[in-house]
Amino acid sequence: MSAPILSVENLRIVFDTRHGELTAIDGVSLDIAPGEILGVVGESGAGKSLTGTAIIGLLDPPGRIAGGAIRLEGERIDNLPPEAMRKVRGRRIGAIFQDPLTSLHPMLTIGDQLVETIMTHLPLDRRAARARAVELLGEVGIPSPDMRIDQHPHQFSGGMRQRVVIALALAGEPKLIIADEPTTALDVSIQAQITTLLKRLCLERGAAVMLVTHDMGVIAETADRVAVMYAGRIIETGPVEAVTRRALHPYARGLMASIPSLRERREMLRQIDGAMPRLNAIPPGCAFNPRCGYATEQCRAERPALGNEPHAAACWHPLTGEARG
Repeated sequence: MSAPILSVENLRIVFDTRHGELTAIDGVSLDIAPGEILGVVGESGAGKSLTGTAIIGLLDPPGRIAGGAIRLEGERIDNLPPEAMRKVRGRRIGAIFQDPLTSLHPMLTIGDQLVETIMTHLPLDRRAARARAVELLGEVGIPSPDMRIDQHPHQFSGGMRQRVVIALALAGEPKLIIADEPTTALDVSIQAQITTLLKRLCLERGAAVMLVTHDMGVIAETADRVAVMYAGRIIETGPVEAVTRRALHPYARGLMASIPSLRERREMLRQIDGAMPRLNAIPPGCAFNPRCGYATEQCRAERPALGNEPHAAACWHPLTGEARG
């Protein structure tokens, strides 16, 4: 096994309020190896995006890292000063966000933005940086890149804009890419193209990818491993096929049951009753216990730990058998 590019150990993120600290991320640990795509999935508010934000050093007050460590290629980066972290971001960590319009300057051409990013992170002059920008646009599937490089973001479709954002994320030749809901705003056919592109680039460049999404279908098609988050904790992790077909945690099993299947007919998709608890009302024991049909007194009193097995769940009564057909 290769040494992980990203290693997160017992990460804890809190928000300081007038009423005290609210814990948003509580003891999250994960590793991503070179060439691997880790899918991080869960409902809105589970802490997926917040974990990614902390990794790339964009956590704003009143949020702060209160414990744990984040290491990139063995080097701790969560305690770097802002100026040092700016050099890491873009050069060693690339970011792809949900809405490409918020990542692109509407008044600048695509080429201007790519060339500036490349010159910031690589020792190239403007001519060489422009040539590299054209190459990048071609790599991510932009047709006629030598012509389209001088166009503005509004002249691109949504899917093409997202391809440009991926090119920007790759401009500094990073070892790690944080992709936060990169396909949510796109239609299904464009989603498939973007996920295929991410897999190809990961394979060719040997980069590690953390794919944050609430869409289990995207995870099933794209990721090598998956981490399921609930109420600020990872409650199940394992190879993507094992988790999607034989989920151990009742919450993860419910998420998998929400994926439409071509192998069986259903009148309605299954749902998980209830809602995720607020940060100031997380119950003792397993945070999922108020919504769980398998909960016991132990579940309501003691918080289960996530094991070290390749496929592990933080659950006192893990399920067995196939999750879906």
